[in-house]
Amino acid sequence: MAETSARLLRLLSLLQSKRDWTSAELASRLGVTTRTIRNDVDRLRGLGYPVDARPGVTGGYRLGTGGSLPPLLLDDEEAVAVAIGLRTAANGSVTGIEETAVRALAKLQQLLPSRLRHRISAFESHALLMPPRGPQAGTRTDPDILTLIGSACRDRERLRFEYRAHDGTTTRRDVEPYRLINDRRRWYLFAWDMDRDDWRTFRADRIEPRTPPHGPRFTAVRKLPSDEEIMARVARGIGEATWRYRARVIVHAPADHVRSRLPIPVDVEPITNDRCAFEPGSDYPEMLALYLGMLGADFTVEDSPELADALRTLSSRYQRAVEHYASAADQPPG
Repeated sequence: MAETSARLLRLLSLLQSKRDWTSAELASRLGVTTRTIRNDVDRLRGLGYPVDARPGVTGGYRLGTGGSLPPLLLDDEEAVAVAIGLRTAANGSVTGIEETAVRALAKLQQLLPSRLRHRISAFESHALLMPPRGPQAGTRTDPDILTLIGSACRDRERLRFEYRAHDGTTTRRDVEPYRLINDRRRWYLFAWDMDRDDWRTFRADRIEPRTPPHGPRFTAVRKLPSDEEIMARVARGIGEATWRYRARVIVHAPADHVRSRLPIPVDVEPITNDRCAFEPGSDYPEMLALYLGMLGADFTVEDSPELADALRTLSSRYQRAVEHYASAADQPPG
């Protein structure tokens, strides 16, 4: 009976991993006859799994849809990825599904083996999710990197990795990790840099763990800033980062007005009562152009031909949209 149950789980896993299977393929993978496959498919149907059959010489099976949702079979990495996604959604990264994500996460955690709950709890207990603001420009981060960082934060183990900066240069880092922060679909590590003797923020997608990645355990003797202070430091670090493109912008509005419209803290220099200057940056000139368009004030760009080109492109696109609308509005009905 135990052997049959194990075979049914393997069969279900195969049906979930590929859309279509022939009886011969399934029999070969499981080391049984095609008749046994037919009997096992009938057992799965009896348990509520919608397994569809295709008749004929090339016929086979596929896992159908509809009816009640059967249990999903996830490998370790898939389970961790799902839990991290639900944890992020529960904190408001996707508006309107927070409560549903919390319920789903609670159910998933009840079913996980202790080794996976241990990994996920490490991630959850050391992750800070900052409220969304401004246009979203996310990057893909390997879930293994996130769980590695989360485990190091939990276990107070130093991390050793290669870090790629904005300009492409790579440096070796040895840090005491403390927090994971999610901001605008990017993940950051907040840590004490041993070589620089100061707090530093690292983008997780630019971290390449060394072998082995873990260093010796450390005692948290230095005072960790509060969560609010950490998020403020990360926001300032993002705003002051060495972006690929930077510009000096003169805004024809008071400095307080500009500060209130910016999504992250940025130094704004008052020039007169109704003029100020600041230096925004981004990896994409188009993103800079969009931000400046939301300031609600006229502005002048200095020393950034890339930003000027992006503004020119957007201006032409918007102008064409206005002309098309005006032309359509002038057409007589019918």
